[in-house]
Amino acid sequence: MILSMTGFGRSEGVFEGKKITIDLKSLNSKSLDLNIKMPVRYKEKEFEIRKILNDGILRGKVDCYINLENLQEGGEVSINHNLISAYITELKKVAADGPDFEYLKMAVRMPDAVAAKQDDLSEAEWNFLAGLVKEALQKFDTFRKTEGDILHEELKRNIHNIETYLSMVVPYEGVRLEAVKERYQNTLKEFAQIDETRFYQEMAYYTEKLDISEEKVRLAQHLKYYTDVMKNEDYNGKKLGFISQEMGREINTLGSKANHAEIQKLVVMMKDDLEKIKEQTLNVL
Repeated sequence: MILSMTGFGRSEGVFEGKKITIDLKSLNSKSLDLNIKMPVRYKEKEFEIRKILNDGILRGKVDCYINLENLQEGGEVSINHNLISAYITELKKVAADGPDFEYLKMAVRMPDAVAAKQDDLSEAEWNFLAGLVKEALQKFDTFRKTEGDILHEELKRNIHNIETYLSMVVPYEGVRLEAVKERYQNTLKEFAQIDETRFYQEMAYYTEKLDISEEKVRLAQHLKYYTDVMKNEDYNGKKLGFISQEMGREINTLGSKANHAEIQKLVVMMKDDLEKIKEQTLNVL
C-alpha cells in the first residue's frame, strides 16, 4: 500500500478555558526530521509528544505546531519588579536625559518583565493534550493515505506506459537485424571472393551485440516487481526507489544497443515515464 510523505492533520479542543490547537505538516525526507514548536507550559512533555509522533510518522520532514489560547478574561498577572527596575537602571545609562515614564514603558516590553500567572500542568490537561496529538496524527495519517492513493494511480499509469513501449519494440527487432545483414551482403558484393564462414561469424557477432532480449526480460521483471511491491508491501518507498534504479539501467542498456531510430524513440519515451516514477517515488513513505 502506498502512503505519501506529504501530510497534514489538525486537531483542537478546549480544556478549562484554554483552547489548544495542533497542526502537523510534512514533506518528503530520507529520514524523520521532526520540528516541534510549543508553548513553554508544555515543554516538560516534549519527550512524550515526540515519542507519540515518532511512532506514528516514521519518515518525512515534519513540523508540529502546538498553539495555546486563553479564552478566560482577566486572570492573575505576575510583574517582575526587580527585573523591571534593573531594565530601567540600564536604560538610564544609555540615555540619562529621558523621563522615568518612558523608561518604564520600554522596560515592561522586555522579556519576562510581565507574564500571566500559570498554574502547574495537571495530569488531566496532559491527557487531554496527548489525546489531541493522537487525533491530529490520525487525521495526518488519513491525509497521507488519500495522497498515497493518488500517487498509486499515477505510478500505475507510468508503469503501464513503459510496458506498452516495451511491447512496441518487438516488431523492430527482426527488421533491425535484417538491415545489418543486408548492409554486409551489399558490401561483400564488391569483393571477388567471399569467405562465407567469416561472413556468418561477423553476423553472429553483431546479432549477439545487438540482442536486447535479456534487457527486455529483466525490464519486464522489474516492472512487475515494482507493481507487486507497490500493492503488497507497507512503507515501501525506499525499496521502490531501488527498483526504479534497476529499471533505469535496463532502459539505458536497451537504448545503447538499439541501433534503430524507432526503438530509440521508444527508449526516450520510457525514460520520460521513468523520470516521473523516480520523482513520485521520492514522496512515497
